[in-house]
Amino acid sequence: MKTRITLFLFLFAFFIQAQAQEKTNATYVGKVGSMVHVPSIASRTNLPPATTKEQVMQDGRASKNLIIPGKDPQIEDDYFVRNPDKMEQLLSGRAPSLVFDAAQSSSQPTDPSIGVGPNHAVVVFNTGFRIFDKSGNPLTGQISPNPTIFPNGGCCDLTISYDNAADRFVMTFLGSGAQIAVSDGPDPVNDGWNVYTIPQIDDYQKLSVWSDGYYITQNSGDTNKIYALERDKMLLGDPSAQVIGFPLPGIVTSGFYSPQALNVTNDDLPAPGGLPIIYLQDDAWSGVSQDHVKIWTVDVNWATPGSSTISAPVELTTTPFISVFDGGSFSNLSQPGGGDIDALQATIMNQAQFRKFGDHNSAIFNFVVDTDASGGELAGVRWFELRQPSDGQPWTIYQEGTYTAPDGKHAWHASMMMDVQGNIGMGYTSMAGPTTPDPTTKRVSSYYTGRFANDPLNTMTIAEELIAPGNQNIPGLRYGDYSKIDLDPSNDKEFWFINEYMNSGRKDVVGVFQIAPNFNNDVGVVSIDAPVTGTLSNSETVTVTIFNYGQNSASNIPVTFQVDGGPVISETFPGTIASAATAQYTFTATANLGAIGQTYSITAETNLAGDEDTTNDGRTKSVTYLQPNDIGVSAITAPVSSTDLTGAENIVVTINNFGGEPKSNFDVSYNLDGTIVTEVVTGPLAANSSTSYTFAQTGDFSALGSYNLSAYTSLPGDSDTSNDSTSVVIVKQNCQPVGDCSFGDGFQLFSVTDLNNPSGCEGYGDFTNLIAVMDPNSTNELTVTTGYGDQFVRVWIDFNDDFVFTNDEIVVDNVVIAAGQGGGTYTITTDLIVPAGVPLGQHLMRAKTNWDGPVPDDACEETSFGETEDYTAQIGILGVQDNIFDENGLTVLTLENNNFDVSLKTVNYTGAMNLSVYNTLGQRLLFKKLENNGNGYNYKLDMSYVAKGVYLVRVGNKDNGRVKRIIVK
Repeated sequence: MKTRITLFLFLFAFFIQAQAQEKTNATYVGKVGSMVHVPSIASRTNLPPATTKEQVMQDGRASKNLIIPGKDPQIEDDYFVRNPDKMEQLLSGRAPSLVFDAAQSSSQPTDPSIGVGPNHAVVVFNTGFRIFDKSGNPLTGQISPNPTIFPNGGCCDLTISYDNAADRFVMTFLGSGAQIAVSDGPDPVNDGWNVYTIPQIDDYQKLSVWSDGYYITQNSGDTNKIYALERDKMLLGDPSAQVIGFPLPGIVTSGFYSPQALNVTNDDLPAPGGLPIIYLQDDAWSGVSQDHVKIWTVDVNWATPGSSTISAPVELTTTPFISVFDGGSFSNLSQPGGGDIDALQATIMNQAQFRKFGDHNSAIFNFVVDTDASGGELAGVRWFELRQPSDGQPWTIYQEGTYTAPDGKHAWHASMMMDVQGNIGMGYTSMAGPTTPDPTTKRVSSYYTGRFANDPLNTMTIAEELIAPGNQNIPGLRYGDYSKIDLDPSNDKEFWFINEYMNSGRKDVVGVFQIAPNFNNDVGVVSIDAPVTGTLSNSETVTVTIFNYGQNSASNIPVTFQVDGGPVISETFPGTIASAATAQYTFTATANLGAIGQTYSITAETNLAGDEDTTNDGRTKSVTYLQPNDIGVSAITAPVSSTDLTGAENIVVTINNFGGEPKSNFDVSYNLDGTIVTEVVTGPLAANSSTSYTFAQTGDFSALGSYNLSAYTSLPGDSDTSNDSTSVVIVKQNCQPVGDCSFGDGFQLFSVTDLNNPSGCEGYGDFTNLIAVMDPNSTNELTVTTGYGDQFVRVWIDFNDDFVFTNDEIVVDNVVIAAGQGGGTYTITTDLIVPAGVPLGQHLMRAKTNWDGPVPDDACEETSFGETEDYTAQIGILGVQDNIFDENGLTVLTLENNNFDVSLKTVNYTGAMNLSVYNTLGQRLLFKKLENNGNGYNYKLDMSYVAKGVYLVRVGNKDNGRVKRIIVK
């Protein structure tokens, strides 16, 4: 048996090794389509200005999706958000040394990018470029790339890089394929450009600099996803430069291809070959079982290009993440007081970077994640540093983290780089999130953070620093597409970050900042580690952490503390702290904090002689001497309202110890509609902490309706009983509310325009096969008959097709039939008013009655007596040229295992359509762009992972659409 096991393990290891060594040959070998030399900008006059008119750019991001609703049902918030390092955002950053608006454009989005050379910064945006000196002074106006540098025409998607090893700028442009312009030298104003056309590439190119080539990724369903361009010949202006194309074997995407080749940050190139291609893989996607990062390796042979290869992917398992927002749509993050904008999901952000150090190579990159596992959204940046021992060796994850902005703000649209010391600088976008105080002051703005090379792993230690605040909301959904950070080659320390925001118009702003020490002598207290809020005394130990921001080591550092502005206690830290390092110091003197219930303010700071920046010397902290006995339930976290609640739901609460002493063996109870369950929490629950507690006794939520659930603690001698309890209302609904019709309540007739339905009352009626055709800005006669008086009638039309009937979608508002009457037959005719400007097409229309009181605002709420009926409203009568749907319209066939065949037949329209799936809470679970297959549109919808219940499917475009309800069993 032992021999067999050994043989099996040997064969298994051989299989894994063989699989890792699998390689695929290049699938395309050719040459550049054309090459032309363009004279310098300085030598020409009448340069055409850039196009800045308002337009939504169409690129491949506006495309496909392979997300499976419910497949990644994470129930915990992002791991790194739940487990922050104590140094997270603790260190003081420095204000940017230079900030300026570099471009103005109304393109949606602007696609800003920057390349920094020894004396110039070149800024590009979607439809133009501009050149600056290193002080931020413009040397040109906003210039059109066509024909200034690209004489063959084109549209958009400019990018710019600086090839440090060759001292050349490299600009790319989309038009007649990808066009690559390589400057003759480091001066973009006075040097000419060699311009190459690669017709094989048609979308979303990102150029990376490597030792043996320029590499471009392509968003395409074609075989070739990566192209290698012969850099050596392109630097010489050789029109015979070769192009080699590769597939990405084993890649799974959300439908949008955005892998990136690593870009060499500085002039220290790796050995030829061994180029890594990076992409994320989310287990919410079809075909992915576990969150991970894939790495492919490209080896080019320019002498025999057909022998060039790309490896099978290596998978690096990551900490779980959520990268899907709103089912894959562009409508993601709500601006303060405004519309949603794009989170740029499923994208390795511009640009994945490579840098060599003495004993290793590093690669860093990032993408956006949703750090909130609930139905809400809070964008954060998941970032990685990979390392390999030397060129060509395997990569491993050295560190990964998730950065979230302070004050509950969103953080996304990031770009990151490493300086010569190994410090990381990361620029990003932030704006108010769901819980941000005073959100209207936190519009889309540009910020930076970072970390020193020797800081604790997995954390950005530098506190958020503002680069430039936005003063308006972004119009439309599209935002950024990418930002870009670059490093000044003159000092290898200054980061230049460009980002999109609104500053009295849509602009791209540049911020210059540095992580590396700026001064020789600069230290400061970065945290007061002790005491902490809890049970205090009249002789508390005071411990602080000191950080050396300077370039020189610091020794014998004077350090002080004081309480509530009282006497200053001065002592000396006796040791030595190296540059960019920390050390703790505990004062010999103690602090008198002995009054129960009092909050104390403690200030600690350094007073180093010759300190060149005193703004970061100190910190202030408040600590409270808590009452010894004070606990309570602060939240009920489960269950939550949904369509699939059962008769045995776990009841989960958060219990806080607000007091200063640990607590054990105390009672906690819940009250479910009058039924009280009490259990004992054994503990101990530490002072000033919280814990999640799951009751052993489950709750019965199996019946449709509302449940009043409260929870509370019972602690003898609790000093503050006002914080003991909390309560919630849990609703089980399927948004098909049923009323009692036994006395004649409800609808006996519902008639509007050409819809006439003389049905009896069923409590709930699905008549979505019946269509009422109405015009926008119209008043229509609605006739309703009921069998019992005092019936209130309300009608909604779901104009935005999100399966939620809101107050602004009410078209008949609580009209009363036969006020004060009892049984009988009563008919009323009233106005059903369709507002002007509502979306055309088909929408759900819901009619509800309620006896002896207004119909509730919640269209899913059940009432005792009355009825709910659902119909279809067709808004607008379309002519033959406008009607994109055949008479059969949208059909949804139910298949096995809660799969559905969605089909829309039409011969009148061939453009792209959007498919969306909503639950009864109005949450979009899936967004999918459909292309015409010759007979219409078809999609196999997998709903096998979602909860049972009713869902809404919509297929259409922004002007027209069709909706169907489906039932997941």
